[in-house]
Amino acid sequence: MDASTTSGGARWLPGAPAPAEDDIVKCVACGLCLPHCPTFRLTGRETAAPRGRVAAMRAVQEGRAGVDGAFAAMMDECLACRACETACPSGVPYGRMIEAARAQVEVTRPVRVRGLRGLALGQVMSRTWAMRAMAVGLGVTQALRIDRLLPERMTAGAPRVSLPRLARRMPVRLGSGPVAAVLRGCVMDVAFRPVQEATMRAVAACGHTAVMPDGGCCGALAAHYGHPQAARRMARARIAEFEALGAEAVVVNSAGCSAHMKQWGHLLADDPAWAGRAHAMAARVRDVLELDVPSEATTTRPVAVHDACHHVNGQGIRAETRRMVAASGARPVEIPDDGRCCGAAGMYSVLQPEMSAELRLSKARAIAASGADTVACANPGCAAQIAAGLREIGADVDVRHPVELLRPRERT
Repeated sequence: MDASTTSGGARWLPGAPAPAEDDIVKCVACGLCLPHCPTFRLTGRETAAPRGRVAAMRAVQEGRAGVDGAFAAMMDECLACRACETACPSGVPYGRMIEAARAQVEVTRPVRVRGLRGLALGQVMSRTWAMRAMAVGLGVTQALRIDRLLPERMTAGAPRVSLPRLARRMPVRLGSGPVAAVLRGCVMDVAFRPVQEATMRAVAACGHTAVMPDGGCCGALAAHYGHPQAARRMARARIAEFEALGAEAVVVNSAGCSAHMKQWGHLLADDPAWAGRAHAMAARVRDVLELDVPSEATTTRPVAVHDACHHVNGQGIRAETRRMVAASGARPVEIPDDGRCCGAAGMYSVLQPEMSAELRLSKARAIAASGADTVACANPGCAAQIAAGLREIGADVDVRHPVELLRPRERT
């Protein structure tokens, strides 16, 4: 397909992914989303608000503007936290719109930039051996404190990697009963092994055989950052793996991944060979927070609760987080920041370091103000971002996934 020049002067491919007209016209520009948008609250700019971004999408769709640098900057600055979606009375599906707009932008980037991003999102993250190799490198630089010599934007939101845990074999089958697959994932597999192990125990305690296949990334980050073809390829691979296991459920312990996987049906809707299979598998996806895990009390102390955006805004999961924290015997404590995004948002801390840092420190201060010595957080990006913020302000607060707080027991 030949490249064309838009009215704004940028060259892009006609027919490339773009926000659907039916989605765009749902926005009536009422402005109720504005006070819920983190980037608008920080800047006060209409171009940093959902309403302004949708207006820009509409202008491009109608041919009144082009996919140029200004449009790209507006889409890149968005956290894709979807808080606007929760607040919107018109039901604007902003999450899938921003993903489509970023795919629209991606084809206008320089070939070298697009190639590097595609390599990272579509190739490295989809291969478990590559992610483990990167994790070893990260773990070594952290152990030797070489990471302190790197730019802050490259290290601030990076998870801490434990080399001994990475070397330890993960349990890949546990319990008895109907098979429930546990997503191995990409970052969770290399940087959050205790969460993976706790998830396996929780699934087994719910009366299932927890099985963790070898496959890795679900494709969420590729979808979020303008590479839908890579996301579709990874979705097909994961679906085939779960089907081969005969899994009646797929359990996920990362908010961003579970939100994305529940939308596999939409992602593969135009693929006749996979659409039905994707819808069926998406219906089996359960975030681990949705499980009713029988547990003995492990603590009675207060635990602050951080709601990941892709839980609250992407899946309507909020009470479930507090229920799991309470199941450990802890007392859930609300964070006094009105649920604002922590600024992790996938690669946001690397691509938008200033905005990310401001949100990170704001979240860390709010957690410290809660008075709890532990914060429950069920998304890897949030966990790494919050831990970094707490270190920056010198707060001694432990960051744990809610499932790690449990001591699962067998059902009677």
